[in-house]
Amino acid sequence: MPHRVVVTGVGIVSPVGTGKEAFWKAITSGESGIRRIAKFDPAMYSSQVAGEVSGFDPSVFFDAKEARHLDPFCQYAIAAAEMAFEDANLKVGVYDPVQAGAVVGSGTGGLTTMENALRTLMAEGPRRISPFTVPMMIENLAAGNISIKFNLKGPNMCIITACATGTHSIGEAFRIIKRGEAKMMVAGGAEAPITPLGLGSFCAVKALTSRNDMPEKASRPFEKDRDGFVIAEGCGILILENLEDALKRNASVYAEISGYGLTADAFHITAPDETGDGAARAMQGALDEAGIQPEEVDYINAHGTSTLYNDRIETLAIKTVFKDHAYKVKVSSTKSMTGHLLGAAGGLEGVVSTLVVKDGIIPPTINYDNKDPDCDLDYVPNKSVKQDVRAVMSNSFGFGGQNAVLVFKKPEM
Repeated sequence: MPHRVVVTGVGIVSPVGTGKEAFWKAITSGESGIRRIAKFDPAMYSSQVAGEVSGFDPSVFFDAKEARHLDPFCQYAIAAAEMAFEDANLKVGVYDPVQAGAVVGSGTGGLTTMENALRTLMAEGPRRISPFTVPMMIENLAAGNISIKFNLKGPNMCIITACATGTHSIGEAFRIIKRGEAKMMVAGGAEAPITPLGLGSFCAVKALTSRNDMPEKASRPFEKDRDGFVIAEGCGILILENLEDALKRNASVYAEISGYGLTADAFHITAPDETGDGAARAMQGALDEAGIQPEEVDYINAHGTSTLYNDRIETLAIKTVFKDHAYKVKVSSTKSMTGHLLGAAGGLEGVVSTLVVKDGIIPPTINYDNKDPDCDLDYVPNKSVKQDVRAVMSNSFGFGGQNAVLVFKKPEM
């Protein structure tokens, strides 16, 4: 019989705060974490704003030597995992390491490390490149370092599916536990793409906002005057457990993950399918596995990137699946506050979905001033809403047409 899978801990490093309490207070209050880029001078770029991590002090989690040998995306991942373990009241030795694993992905990996190594190569030659370059740069070292730190000897992998990475990671970890291949998994995504190369590459694709004079207003999903997404960084991590084992150790259970859908558009390398077919099928697949009807979903945490095409097509896909209920279900994009964390977006939004189920507070879509006639659903404009929530859907859609959807619901013990 398939095992039931629950969330027992969360950890977060984000543009609106580090740690569950700071993050959730900001998200439910509608606070923006978007500012003019401070990591380097962005004056020559068409987009000069970003969601840079707030409230993160590496010295809390690492000594100076260890921090030097970890790219920022790995620092965020390990720190978020540590917070999630603490939140779940799990310590090394409490769980069987062979029955515990990690699925943590990243879209871009160690861009900071890569750029530093390239500068060294060009200025001083190949012999001056650090031997730590590869283990700092490659995407799988978020999951690898987490497994080493927390003695996780079970399933371990890194998924790279662009903006769907975090959601795919949680979904695959969910399936691993459901199949009985592990009892506990660490899952999510980590990203640190705010570098000269990272910013420049997304500017070249013309995907980013150019609303540089008003950073806090730059990310405006589903709104008529949206002009592109805001690049962001951070990490969201969930601790997933087999329900039976969570109950045996008297763990606090936030939510149950009951459905996971994944599809491909097979359409274009960056643009979504104009019919919304791939997104709709992923949503329907998640509902089918969860065994619930669309009318039982009270909130959708939308992919909602603040780009012209994504928001319109996601709205269309929601209407396809939810039909009349599409106009009753609450839909919001927390990217309006955090920006778009790329491969970490699904991890962060998994944390949001979990806390919505637990607390019954639906976060808003801020900067929603003018309605787009093509986006005519209830996007929870500008202020959070308090209501009981039975089930939450979390959507993530990546470049390449890779779609991932999760359903979180109130656990029935």
